[in-house]
Amino acid sequence: MPASAHSYPLIPLMGLVSLARHAISGKDLTPIAQQLVTRFESREHDASALMDLATIHFLMHSPETALEFQRTAMQLQSRYTLASSPSAPTIRLLALHGDGDLMDNLPIEFLLIGSQSIQMDIHYIALGDELPNDLSHYDLLMLAIGESDRNKPLLQQLHQQLQHCPIPIINQAAYIMQTTREDAAEAYKDCPNLMMPMATRISREDVQAMRQGEDTAFPIIIRPVASHAGYGLVRLDSPQDIPAYLAEQAQDTLFYTSSYVDYSSEDGQFRKYRVVLIQGQPFLVHLAISSHWLVHYLNADMVGDSQKCSEEAEAMQHFDEAFAKKHALAFQSMYEALPLDYLIIDCAESDDGQLLIFEVDTSAIVHDMDSMDIFPYKKPQMRKIFEAFQAMLTKTIAH
Repeated sequence: MPASAHSYPLIPLMGLVSLARHAISGKDLTPIAQQLVTRFESREHDASALMDLATIHFLMHSPETALEFQRTAMQLQSRYTLASSPSAPTIRLLALHGDGDLMDNLPIEFLLIGSQSIQMDIHYIALGDELPNDLSHYDLLMLAIGESDRNKPLLQQLHQQLQHCPIPIINQAAYIMQTTREDAAEAYKDCPNLMMPMATRISREDVQAMRQGEDTAFPIIIRPVASHAGYGLVRLDSPQDIPAYLAEQAQDTLFYTSSYVDYSSEDGQFRKYRVVLIQGQPFLVHLAISSHWLVHYLNADMVGDSQKCSEEAEAMQHFDEAFAKKHALAFQSMYEALPLDYLIIDCAESDDGQLLIFEVDTSAIVHDMDSMDIFPYKKPQMRKIFEAFQAMLTKTIAH
């Protein structure tokens, strides 16, 4: 197979939005995958078919197969365009992606829903690659590569390569790299009305040594460094809990630990907010309410609980004059400390009214795929976020 990135015309991707909507509606992705395989067999240079196949297998929870398709596609071609692109765009955006699963890169496609003026192309770049030589053909460049130990060398490379970028950059690599749990806590430590417990990266041997309990104030939070979506995240109430935890995480060698903060409300429920900062302006993505301290939207039993949904809807309706106004100084100081144009924040309120930060990220998904029957208030809120993101791109070009 030829390795040239630009020897053949770009065939548009079906893309993540189209394929994810198909999957979340309960439809079988297998027939689409079979059509893409047939398409590639008849056109052996059709890297877009392989990249869409990779997306399908990620959605079908077959990451090894997905990564194989992705690697082959990247060998054939670096640049991809979207079938959903507007016919007469006035803004051309280039998104830089690295290899990896759906959590390694920001799914910008969702943020561009509804736009008739912005065309996005995706350029996959690997460690050791040169920058594309046609950056000046675009109006904006966005680094869609999320922070992780795996992505750090690539982000360091891009930080050096983009020192003299001819077009504005959305989310600088240097700031993305500071969104680790330990670096973010350090960056935000002097922000007013804000609390982010310091995270400490420790080895498996250090965790075992904590069994003595002399220098550690329990309870603590612990999780594997490379974990996502709450995998391996637990509260250890005493040193006696350590052996069982390490037995469960037998393959992990590095962990984050931090102090546990009880953020339960007066009714005993835990409320976790996901907020997007767009050039410092906060927008509510969701409010998850649970009786357990480890809150994720999917485990909070929001579906079918009309009281929780009613509270979330009200929080969205009054977010600007309530939560956002109450924590305006904290949000603004976060933006000043780490001036990322687009940042996702998982947070809550501490018992003394401070903004309690759990983690920050630049690659988490923000989407509009929730059921209108169950969550009729969400699409307008997501549209508000999408429009704010698109307006930010327009404003960045104007400046």
